[in-house]
Parts: sequence; structure tokens; C-alpha cells
Amino acid sequence: MDDQNKNLILATVLSLAVILVWTFFFPAPEPQSQPDTAITAADGTVTTPDAATALTPTATPTAGDAVTTQAAAPSALENTPRTEIKTPRLTGTISLLGGRIDDLHLNDYKVTQDEGADTVTLFSPVGSESAYYALFGWAASTGVTPETVPSANTVWQLVDGEVLAPESPVTLAWDNGEGLVFNRTYNVDNDFMFTITQTVTNNGETTASMAPYGVLARHGEPNDLKNFFVLHEGLVTKGEELIETDWDEMPDFDIHPKEGVPAERLEDITNGWIGMTDHYWMTTLIPQQDVSARLTSKYNPSLDIYQTETVTAKLTVEPGATASNTIRLFAGAKEWETIREYQEQGVTDFIDSIDWGWFFFLTKPIFWLLHEINKLIGNMGWSIIGLTLIIKAVLFPLAYKSYVSMAKMKELQPEMEKLKEAAGDDRQKVQVGMMELYKKNKVNPAAGCLPILLQIPIFFSLYKVIFVTIELRHAAWFGPFSDLSAPDPTTLLNLFGLLPNGAPEVGSITALIFIGILPIILGISMWLQQKLNPAPTDPTQQMIFAWMPWVFMFMLGSFASGLVVYWIANNTITFTQQYLIMRTQGYTPDVFGNIKGSFKRKTKSDS
Repeated sequence: MDDQNKNLILATVLSLAVILVWTFFFPAPEPQSQPDTAITAADGTVTTPDAATALTPTATPTAGDAVTTQAAAPSALENTPRTEIKTPRLTGTISLLGGRIDDLHLNDYKVTQDEGADTVTLFSPVGSESAYYALFGWAASTGVTPETVPSANTVWQLVDGEVLAPESPVTLAWDNGEGLVFNRTYNVDNDFMFTITQTVTNNGETTASMAPYGVLARHGEPNDLKNFFVLHEGLVTKGEELIETDWDEMPDFDIHPKEGVPAERLEDITNGWIGMTDHYWMTTLIPQQDVSARLTSKYNPSLDIYQTETVTAKLTVEPGATASNTIRLFAGAKEWETIREYQEQGVTDFIDSIDWGWFFFLTKPIFWLLHEINKLIGNMGWSIIGLTLIIKAVLFPLAYKSYVSMAKMKELQPEMEKLKEAAGDDRQKVQVGMMELYKKNKVNPAAGCLPILLQIPIFFSLYKVIFVTIELRHAAWFGPFSDLSAPDPTTLLNLFGLLPNGAPEVGSITALIFIGILPIILGISMWLQQKLNPAPTDPTQQMIFAWMPWVFMFMLGSFASGLVVYWIANNTITFTQQYLIMRTQGYTPDVFGNIKGSFKRKTKSDS
């Protein structure tokens, strides 16, 4: 490999190193806690942000409509009537105050891997530390007033069913006393999808118009916000295209003239949906896919409430008639297989709610392949190694050409040295002579760089898959490696997993120094791979290449252990391929000689 190719590889690797160093030493800032500012209501009463809740949306306006909003009253888990939610994967309750789903837990997921750890809480009622809930209702329009349609303050009556479970719906009812009777039926499947059917019957003598809506409201930013550039957390909106909005971007929305707060609206959307996404969990409102809807995301700065809503077209209910609307709510884990099933059932592009990133054309197939391998093996660690084997097999034809070219260049090394001696300091003459030499012997000097360059997007794509997808969360390999999405838990301080004490806190100086066994093996594998070739003659390049494996070893100590497993497997396979292919071309790499030579040079320089 000539100096230009070495410089190209060196520049590529150093660019990656700069990114990794910057990420380690300059992480995204921790979220700032929001001040608990008092809010004075129109009637003079004072409440805190935690005691307030979302604003109900307005009906789709037409000429002559009265467009209004109204604030909802507080709710608390212990002092409101409730009906239970109990499914194989969810537990919680529905508050009869407003009919809101504001208490929901994910049975299959624990907060940590510690014994006795709590299950993950998704929804929490107003009054809790991080209120987060779903509301449904009707926005008043022609012929009705906000007081005559159910709101977040309405106390519903349970009229059918006792416990919400699969194949066991519950129905709530409310009579406004002026001729309109409202019913709301909740259904839930075996996974994470709720179906809410809202019905209104007009027993009065005048026509009533109103628009059905769904609202997701979150008080303040999530407590466990990662704030990491590789992960999107915030809103996900599917309109004509997919829109991802971070939490800190919502306060910067323009003040919407009809909302009165920072907001963005998408009008007349069919086959759309809108939701809030965390690292592994998501809530999404899915209006009827064949009905035009308005999707709105907004932020109330005085209450510190983030809100998304869907409002479908107004329904006009004549005297004696009944109208209904159905909306779905996804509330659960971002499991690829589950979300894909919902997409197949008609939720348009729902699989894109998972953050696949810029390299989605790589992350999607890589994850699919990893998922399928894991279904066969049943162990994510060995599945990552199996994935590495398949990727290397796909790239083998390219790697073969690369290693053959490198072997031929080794054969040309004596002639290249003679050319350099004859040309002296005339670099242009050296370059021209080398190009003629390459052409004569049919050698492509760039062939050795392409496999390395292709590894970069694959590496980042796999990093995205391991960091983002819930299938890697708490995924075990063997022994101490119980979570491949977390850094290597072994360290010299616990004798590399032989002692029960844990590893140092991630991000600490101790963790940076006392790295685990996997990063150490990674450094050794990179070092051995270098020894397939003699060290570069340039002293600067020689020093950089000598330090590179050990720098990467420490830098990757804080990375997800699953990614380190991939890189170790990749280095091992690459070493084997390169060694065997170069031997078939008549060049036998002197690995042990190069290792001895590196120590001899070190001894000589020290003396």
C-alpha cells in the first residue's frame, strides 16, 4: 500500500477518532429542571403547573363557528374513581374523571435488571412527578357549547364491563342533560393498542355539530431524557412525510394564531398519526386512516405541557340520529415485530416510528437480519457474531480483490524502493513511475481502501441498531455480559467479572482507565491485524499506527458491549481472510517477525 493510500486510511480512522473523542469529552448537556411557576387562572384561583392539565382542542372551524378552548381540572390516582386495565402485557387504570388513560405499566419490562426492580411506568396521572396521559373527547362547534360536550373534567359512569382486557371492553357514558348522550368504549388487544370508539346520540330537538379528538399530554420533559445525538426523543408525526421534533424544539414553534401557544398544525392529513417517543417507549394517536384529520403539536410555556392532538372533521348529528368515531392509541414498547404487525394491519409507515437514522437503508436490513438470526439462535451475543459472518461473506468478493491487490503491491515493494531511490526528492517523478508500475502489473492501489471505507457506514448503522432498538435492551450474552446495550461490566476492579462488585460508573475517570475485557480483546485484535504488514517507514505514521489500537481500546470501553463484540468478530474474520488470501498470492505475512520487529524498534529507540 503506497503512502497516499496509507494517508487516506489514516485520515478516515482519525476522523472517526475525533468524533468519538468529542462525544466522550463533550456529551450533550443534561436537561435543566423546569421552574415550578404559579399560574393564575381567569377566576383568580392559583394553581401550579403540576395541578393543571392539557387544553382541549378546538373544532375544525368553518364560518360562524364558535372556536373555544377550556382548561381541565386536576386528577390524582388516589382520589378519582377508576376502572382497571389488565392484559398480558399491560396493567393500569382508566380515570372516570375525563375518561383519561393516565395510569399504565409495561409488565414485560423492568426499570433495571436488579432483582425486584419496578416495571416500567408509561402513563402517570396529574399530581405525580411526571404526569403523562391520553385524553379523548369532542370539541364543540355549531349548536353546542363547551359545557355541553364532555371535557377533561367530566365524570363518566361505567355502564358496561368491569375490567378492560382483550376481548373484554368497557364502556363509559355521560348525559349532558340537554339531549346529548355520549358513550365511549375502550378496547385493547394482547399487545399495546387501544381502540377508543366515541358515540354521541342526539335526543334533543336541534342539530349539533362537534369534532372528535384525541390528546397526548406530557408535563415537562422526561426525567430519563438521554439527549444523545444518535437518538431522537420527542415527537414523531406522520403526515405527507415523517417529521421528527425534539423536545427542545417545541418551545421555538411560532405562536399559532388559533392555538395561542407555540404550535405547528398539519391540515387535511389522511393515513397519518402523531405521537411522543422516548428511547424505548412510545405513545401514538392514530385517527381513522381513511378520514381527513388535523395533527397538531404544541407547547404551553406557562404550564410546561407538551401536547399532541388529532382532530377529525366535524360530525353533524341531527335530532334522533347517532354519530361515532374511532381512534387508536398505541402505548407501549417500540418492538420491531409488534410495530410491523400494526403496520400490516393498516397503520401507514408505522415501522418508521423507530428511529432508523440517516443510514436507514442499512439499519433496517441490518436489524432485520439480526432479528432473524436471533430467532434461530436465541442469544443476541452469538447473533451479533453470526451477523458479522454474514456481512463479511457479502463483502468477501470486494475484500478478496483488496487483499489480492495488497499482496501484489508487497511483491512490487522492492521495485518501488528502487524507484524512490532513483527519483530522489522528485516526488512527481516518483508518482508517475508508481502509476506506470501499477498499470504494468494491473494493480489498483485504491482497492485496499474500499473495504475499510465501507466498514464505516456499517459500523455506524450497527451502532444505531444496538443503541436504539429495544431488542438489544437487557439482552444477555453469557456470564457477566447481561446487557449488550450497556458497556462491558467487567473490569480489573472486579477481576473481569469473577467478583460480584460492579464496574465503575460510566463516564467516570475510573471507568475510562479500568476498562473491561472486551475492549482489551478489541485492542489486541486491532494490533494483531496491523502485524500482517510491516510498520510504515514514515516515523510519524509508524507512531500513529502503533498507538491506534490502544487508543481505540480505551475509547470504546464506554460503548455498548454488543458493538465491541461486533468489532472483535470483524477484526478476527478480517485477519483470517487477509492472511489466507495473501498466502494464496505467494506472499506470506510474517506476523511474528513484524511483532518482534516492533519490539526491537522500541528497544532501539529507547537506548
